[in-house]
Amino acid sequence: MTIKEAQKIVDQWINETGIRYFNELTNTAILMEEVGEVARIMARKYGEQSFKKSDESIDLADEMADVLFVLICLANQTGIDLTSALQKNLDKKSIRDAERHKNNEKLR
Repeated sequence: MTIKEAQKIVDQWINETGIRYFNELTNTAILMEEVGEVARIMARKYGEQSFKKSDESIDLADEMADVLFVLICLANQTGIDLTSALQKNLDKKSIRDAERHKNNEKLR
C-alpha cells in the first residue's frame, strides 16, 4: 500500500465507519496519546523500565499503526499529501545532512 492509498483508505473508513473525523485539536491530542503508548512500550522493552502486568500483551506494531492512522487523519483533515510532504522532507535532509552524519564521531 502506498502512502497515497493509505490516505484514501483511512478517509473512506472514517466516512463510512467512523461517521466523521474528530476535529483537528482532538486528533492532535489522540496522536499524542498514541505516541505516549509507543513510548511506554519502548521504555519497557528497550529501556530500563519493567513491564507491568497490564503492559505485557501490548503489541508495538499495533501501537505504531495507531500513530500512523491518526497522523493520516490529521493530514487528510488539513489537506496534506503525505507522499509529497515526505519526499520534500527527505530532499531537505539529504541536502542539509549530506556530510553532517559522516563527520559525526559519535556515529562511528
